[in-house]
Amino acid sequence: MSIDIKYKPELPLTKQPIIIIGAGGIVSDAHLPAYKIAGFEVHGIVNRTKERAQKLADTFGIPNVYNSVTEAVKLAPENAVYDLTIMPEQYIETLKQLPDGSAVLIQKPMGDDFDQAKEILGLCRAKNLKAAINFQLRFAPFVSAAKYLIETGLIGDLYDMEVRVTIKTPWEIFPHVIIHPRLEIQYHSIHYVDLIRSFLGNPESILAKTLKHPAKSLSSSRSTILFDYGDTMHAVINTNHDHDFGPNHQESYIKWEGTKGSILAKIGLLMDYPHGVPDVFEYCIVEAGKQTEWQTVQLEGSWFPEAFIGTMANLMRYNEGSTNVLHTSVEDVIQTMAVVESAYKSSDMGGVKVKEQLNN
Repeated sequence: MSIDIKYKPELPLTKQPIIIIGAGGIVSDAHLPAYKIAGFEVHGIVNRTKERAQKLADTFGIPNVYNSVTEAVKLAPENAVYDLTIMPEQYIETLKQLPDGSAVLIQKPMGDDFDQAKEILGLCRAKNLKAAINFQLRFAPFVSAAKYLIETGLIGDLYDMEVRVTIKTPWEIFPHVIIHPRLEIQYHSIHYVDLIRSFLGNPESILAKTLKHPAKSLSSSRSTILFDYGDTMHAVINTNHDHDFGPNHQESYIKWEGTKGSILAKIGLLMDYPHGVPDVFEYCIVEAGKQTEWQTVQLEGSWFPEAFIGTMANLMRYNEGSTNVLHTSVEDVIQTMAVVESAYKSSDMGGVKVKEQLNN
């Protein structure tokens, strides 16, 4: 059974020049390549180290390099969209400098903890910002394709969603992240927490455990997060970034199961990161009297960089009024941050003590 799957993001109707604040690796590897593919205009860039901003400007043909955020705002076109690619501890200071009512895409996570997330939300509300968080996995081609199949009812009622990642992650290439006291969930599994919420909504509760590796100094590198959606929906995240035993048994996928079929998306980016391997998108639909067969669909693009088109395009469309839904708005993502905070609390509190049952 072959299906024409719609998965590419809708683009804005108007030109909205982008001003990028920050010039780290994510900008060169994902933001700027994505915007080039989409035909978005990047008007200017600013970074604390101006030389880094200038290097990206030279490489990608950005006409303006600013000395400060203040200068960037002062010289910005009237309908500029701001793209914050800095670390969370700089969000508040930077957001305060943006014009009230402006459109801004903020790099994930929405703060380093839930208190900071609430502070960011409060500031965005006070300044009436059209603010979204860059949870771009929601817009990866394999996620959009899965959403299309599910929303059209082709796999029936969804009852199981699983994210499994068993890989070797080179944390050392992220020097500002590797030292974080909440490394694994706050900076990696948060993508999957947000993704599961985007399909299933908010869970009733969370059971979680995040763990260290005995021979490493990382705060955490493996996690299991179980979402409580009642007695039929099963949703779980299992991550292991320490599988340094060759590629044969590494895995990285999202799986959806429904009453009429199933979908499996291999996340190629995470395998042999940052080089990656090709994504694989497969689905099967159960038809009475027919043998169940899996179909493989070749999708254009991947998580990096194409998914970064989706978050910016959605913000631009919301800003121009061609859609009334800002999918990763701060109002929505504060709920992702609440789930993350719940996961850490669950991990710290631990489970039911077995010895208490034996002592009764």
